[in-house]
Amino acid sequence: MSSSGTPPSITKPIEPLAGRGIQPRYGELVLDCRKLAMNRLAEHLTGVFAQVDDTLFSCAEKAETNQVQTLFFDSMRDIRKQKPLIERSYHQQIARNLDDFLAGRLKKEESAEVDADHLSLIQNDDYEESLLVTNMVSRIKTRCVQALFALDQRLALLTGGQKFEEVDNPFGPQAIAQAFRDALAPCTFPLRIKTILYVLFDQHVMQGLDDLYDAMNKRLVEAGVLPNLKFSAQKTPSRGTPEHPEDQPEQAPPAAQRSESPAKQIAVDLSAPPSDDPSILFSGLSSLLVEQRQRDPLAPLLGGTQSISSFAPSGATRTYSADQLLEALDRLQRQSAQELAQRLQQPQQVADLKANLHSQLETSTSQPDDHRLADREADVIDLVGMLFDFILDDENLPTSCKTLLSHLHTPYLKVALQDKALFTRHDHPARRLLNGMAQAGVLYGGDEEDGGLLSKMHWVVEQIIHGYDQGVELFESLRSEFDEYVTTLRHKVELRERRAVEAAKGRDRLLDARRLALDVIASVLSNRQPPAIIRNFLELTWTDVLVFILLRHGVQSDEWERGKEVAEQLAWSGTPLSEVDQGKLQQLRLPLLEDLRRGLELLGGYHEDGIRRLLQDMVACQHAVQAKQPSLANRLKPKLQESPLGAMLGEDASLLNAPKPSGLSAAAQALVKELGDVEFGTWFEFVEDSQTRTLKLSWFSPTTRNYMFVDHSGQRVAIKPITLLASEMEAGLARILRPESDKPLVDRALGAIYRVLQKITGRTAVSS
Repeated sequence: MSSSGTPPSITKPIEPLAGRGIQPRYGELVLDCRKLAMNRLAEHLTGVFAQVDDTLFSCAEKAETNQVQTLFFDSMRDIRKQKPLIERSYHQQIARNLDDFLAGRLKKEESAEVDADHLSLIQNDDYEESLLVTNMVSRIKTRCVQALFALDQRLALLTGGQKFEEVDNPFGPQAIAQAFRDALAPCTFPLRIKTILYVLFDQHVMQGLDDLYDAMNKRLVEAGVLPNLKFSAQKTPSRGTPEHPEDQPEQAPPAAQRSESPAKQIAVDLSAPPSDDPSILFSGLSSLLVEQRQRDPLAPLLGGTQSISSFAPSGATRTYSADQLLEALDRLQRQSAQELAQRLQQPQQVADLKANLHSQLETSTSQPDDHRLADREADVIDLVGMLFDFILDDENLPTSCKTLLSHLHTPYLKVALQDKALFTRHDHPARRLLNGMAQAGVLYGGDEEDGGLLSKMHWVVEQIIHGYDQGVELFESLRSEFDEYVTTLRHKVELRERRAVEAAKGRDRLLDARRLALDVIASVLSNRQPPAIIRNFLELTWTDVLVFILLRHGVQSDEWERGKEVAEQLAWSGTPLSEVDQGKLQQLRLPLLEDLRRGLELLGGYHEDGIRRLLQDMVACQHAVQAKQPSLANRLKPKLQESPLGAMLGEDASLLNAPKPSGLSAAAQALVKELGDVEFGTWFEFVEDSQTRTLKLSWFSPTTRNYMFVDHSGQRVAIKPITLLASEMEAGLARILRPESDKPLVDRALGAIYRVLQKITGRTAVSS
């Protein structure tokens, strides 16, 4: 294919339709659909590459280091070179899929799900890329479920009623997304660049599939293919109560687990640190919970809450059915929905929920003294309980956010009992929504000026409590809407932070110029004791003149050299001189006074009369000094203006008094070196008056080496010289936050739960 984005022509001859899987009477119709799909997909793919340069340039502007910025710029060139190859490969793959379908060659695609035993064998980048593709496909399947159902049914009719799997649909999201991944496979782009390409592909191609599916269904309906088809989604099996729930055997698993094949047990070293692989981690948690139950079933779990098993009557021989458990949770959820606004003002405590759940279960049977929960279900309840105890104790989250999230305990327990993927898949919609709300709470929940985030979270919690029954579609739609809101909020914070950085850069230029100017004045006054009028003039007035010269002309300019020379000559003229030097002063006086006049005019704020009187006083001082009449010279005290540039710096002027690196301890000097490699966006924790505050390093100056910190709302909070920051770190008043705090909430919680269970069961974690 050419780089113009036109779909490639089919190079191989079209064999007669009678020899294909499609019935001959539908041949022209299917070719119309093929043409429609190829043209639409080509148009959308063109939009992807049309936006690549702008997107990468925007990323380069925000890059945290020069190396990352170079990566974005180099990738612009590389993508332009690879674009024709990617487009050609993509459309050829789409064309092959369509041809195979026309010919009736329905081949099963390998599932995107990866067996947990093999996850460790996959390179991390490949795994992350798989997640990107899976997430794109999942979103389209959720959003276009009706259109895809109709398309699958109508295409099946075209093949003579031959049933095919969802992945066999050549127009389906799986085939389209996989074709793009295959087209990118030969390219050696880093994952960070591929991620950007996938995001653009999602925005331009995947988001355009709604219209494509609607257009194809419309074309098929117009041709009389199942025009009266009604949408019939696959239903989750009914949770009807069995006739005699008391007779259920103790080993019976929950309904959702009964419908699955037995999960393969993954071998896990329970003494090792928790795995980053969610499937392996969940398998380890399950094993540790079994050991905990056998070793000490009454031991407090993470958060200090007792196991749900501790509520069971001693000697109970029967177990509650899975349906009884889910119906009890339904009743708790309905109770929670009543007077929800008032309930959300206080946190939902895990111990209270367990007690209420046990009470609800007892009401579901006529023999409560002989019933307990099945072990597997009790483990899930305890695991979810520990997750929400972790949320309530999480120091990263503002209290208001923790309170809101705690009320999701009941619906999330229902999800966990019906779908273990909540724990085994990073991309599970309910897990992603909880992680997203927690992350937003950490980043923006402390902005008291903007209560919009808390209101949005309040709304999401209400929607779940009022609307969740079964399935994950609600979580997916809420996550999409919440992410859209957070994106808008993030742009607002980024704009505020960008303004703070630009203001800091301007102040930093002024600060650096003032530092250089003060160094010049300190140098010319070194070992000299001129009268007060000259000293004050140099320190107050001529310092500002030098700053103006630096900002306007730069340190390499002739004007800067002459400004330093004027300062040197004026300081020299205020000291007793030999007869030869006095003669030299006589020759220099007029040009010196002329330069002083120009400097005062440049500075502004002095009227002509004021300049004339000040210069006259300077000359009088010089004569008094050379006449050896110091008392006369010291009586000259003209009124000098306060430094306007010093006033502009405000509290930042104190940064000029930062300790020198040479005055630091060896440990602090090592920290200075370490801080030189810290990237923008790194979070620090500061201790002030026994209070901790988390701030982000937004920018640092390569000249003054001052570090600017902003809060979660993007507002500038502090600027600290690198030497002061190193001293605070040495004293334990500042520290760089560990990357652990950047992990999603559920990942951090499950890791903490794992370590607590290791302690309870006597497992000693191997240090990582």
